[in-house]
Amino acid sequence: MTLLVAGLGLWIAAHLFGRLAPGARAGLAAGLGPAARGLVAAVILAGLALMVAGYRGAATVALYAPPGWGIHLNNLLLLAAVALFGVGHSQGRLRGRLRHPMLTGTALWAFGHLLVRGDVASVVLFLGLGLWALAAILLIEARAPAAAPAAGPAPRGSLAGDLGLLAGAVALFLVIVTLHGWLGPWPLPGGRWW
Repeated sequence: MTLLVAGLGLWIAAHLFGRLAPGARAGLAAGLGPAARGLVAAVILAGLALMVAGYRGAATVALYAPPGWGIHLNNLLLLAAVALFGVGHSQGRLRGRLRHPMLTGTALWAFGHLLVRGDVASVVLFLGLGLWALAAILLIEARAPAAAPAAGPAPRGSLAGDLGLLAGAVALFLVIVTLHGWLGPWPLPGGRWW
């Protein structure tokens, strides 16, 4: 559990460092130049590695019994999260209308997993990441509220772009489901595909 908490702490600190301490971030960038970005990336990767190692090595201590319907809602939230991660790269109409799609997707993914995992390590990991995503959204909005004028006109998109995003999200969702089944518990109701 110590590794998990340490990894989560590194992840959150590295991601929120610039928002909470802009002066220190500017000083780091001035002192290290381009290497500052590499340092922050290394801290994020170290945090991710510690989270994975800590989560996989944590003892299973149940806090609550997840509801039976949670698996269905979790998978729906994961599909939405995958789509939100792709919004910024899509040619759809949603691209210009949604703020913070990746952070919103992360929050949906995290809170969806709380519906299917009721052990201590899962609650620490998923609640921590979900709260980090929501805190990041709030910090961004505090500096640049949605009502503030944008840097330029919102990119225009098409219904075909939105449908392409949905098709890509479904395809990636199926890949994630398959990989999840190989690396951990099978995420869909019923048996495995293989």
